[in-house]
Amino acid sequence: MELLVSAPQGKFSFKLADKALLVAHRDTLTRTVQHHYVLDSHYDDEDHLMHVSYLIDKPDKKQGTSLELVKVTGTVQDEVQAFEWAEKLMSAVYEGHGIQRSRRLRVLVNPNGGVRKGSFIFSRIVEPIFRAARCQLHVTHTTHNGHAHDIAKDLATNYDAVVTVSGDGLIHEVLNGFAEHADPLKAFSIPVAPIPTGSGNGLSLNLLGAQVSILRASQPKKRSHVPQHGFDVTRAALNVIKGQPMKVDLFSFTQGDKRSISFMSQSLGLMADLDIGTEHLRWMGDTRFMVGLLRGIIQFRACPVQLSYKAAEIDKHKMAERVSLHRKNKKSVPPTSSSPATSESDITETLPPLKFQPEDNEGWTTIDEPLLYVYAGKGPFVGRDYMAFPVSLPDDGLIDVMAMPLSSRKDVIAGMAGAEKGESYWSPKLQYVKAHAYRVKPLKPKGHLAVDGEIYPFKEFQVEVHQCLGTLLSPYGQYAVEFAPHPPARNKKSKPSDDKKEGATRSVSTI
Repeated sequence: MELLVSAPQGKFSFKLADKALLVAHRDTLTRTVQHHYVLDSHYDDEDHLMHVSYLIDKPDKKQGTSLELVKVTGTVQDEVQAFEWAEKLMSAVYEGHGIQRSRRLRVLVNPNGGVRKGSFIFSRIVEPIFRAARCQLHVTHTTHNGHAHDIAKDLATNYDAVVTVSGDGLIHEVLNGFAEHADPLKAFSIPVAPIPTGSGNGLSLNLLGAQVSILRASQPKKRSHVPQHGFDVTRAALNVIKGQPMKVDLFSFTQGDKRSISFMSQSLGLMADLDIGTEHLRWMGDTRFMVGLLRGIIQFRACPVQLSYKAAEIDKHKMAERVSLHRKNKKSVPPTSSSPATSESDITETLPPLKFQPEDNEGWTTIDEPLLYVYAGKGPFVGRDYMAFPVSLPDDGLIDVMAMPLSSRKDVIAGMAGAEKGESYWSPKLQYVKAHAYRVKPLKPKGHLAVDGEIYPFKEFQVEVHQCLGTLLSPYGQYAVEFAPHPPARNKKSKPSDDKKEGATRSVSTI
């Protein structure tokens, strides 16, 4: 069925196909707009105008805005046909893909995050896209540290998503606010979706893909099958409108009697210095992390801690093969339209209890040798040029833990080669495990500890995993990342069996 609209820009012809909206304007070639990029169509019987909104690729792409909003408003000859056509299109592009229309969004804008452009980006780029999709918006611009935490703590649970216009710090606040909610499990079932306006934007990179500048420069003609939109606010806005709920693991981070929620990473030593030691360089964007890395390698200080973990897997090859198979199988299954069902008997109004106590030692492994850093987390990318946890999965119920022994600057620099593609994972010096839980005991009073990029006291702590506690919005139903299940060619000099033998020497001890 064809719809003709007479708009100020000229006449438009719209035709609905199985997977796309076909748009013809004047004598130009017909444009094919996939269902995913169609935002709205409706006929307003008060102003007697037809409205159609969709997103197209921008011809002059700038970083962070690869899509352009198109709004067509005009008259039609047959109002009844317009009503029917609009409803048929909306049913196809929303209900036809298991997506709810006109989502109710609680939007939190941090005007001071990253390079301090959050408010401008939201009002000029993101909000018009939300309005075009006729989303219901409740917007707050945060004014102080902890503001988002307080909002999340008392949040009404009838929202379809919480949108954070900031970096990863605001997400950390929101999730810890959920933990103090009157009904925390119901709060955690509300999907969280980031609009990347911070420095690192790790969560957005994992959901939408990392645009790696090093890869572009060295291989300009090579096309990747992995999306590269982690810093693209227009793609992130589209994910808010069309993304599907994806369950993810969260962590309990416990220090003494204080329990916090972590969603991304915990870091000590060199990796903590990248975050904490470069706070004053936020104006540089994510370049500040490279500055911090270079400074840390120059200073080359030991991380004075003892690391212990409850291992689930220590073989790098097995982990890589399993994650590759999982991601390959996941591609053939479309994202679910809702969160997994929970039986009434499973519903409680409290956070999951802690399974591991500080005095538990059975089946734990302890590393006593001097370390340069300890890094643990969920989600492959922690920055656009660093895929720290390439074998991480959203909902495997495990946390990826890595530790770098204090060897030499040469070893560390060699181990960081190919970090933007996850190749540092294969460094023979790097100890990497998947664990149910881990704990760290400082051996000296001074040091740096960062949780999701936020500063925490440098004191003894323990981390354990809560499988599928959190909910995100995702366009793919999995992390937008590609990682080869085998070492790169330059590392093939070291036989796989050598790596496995090395892993075998760190086998789990049973007490």
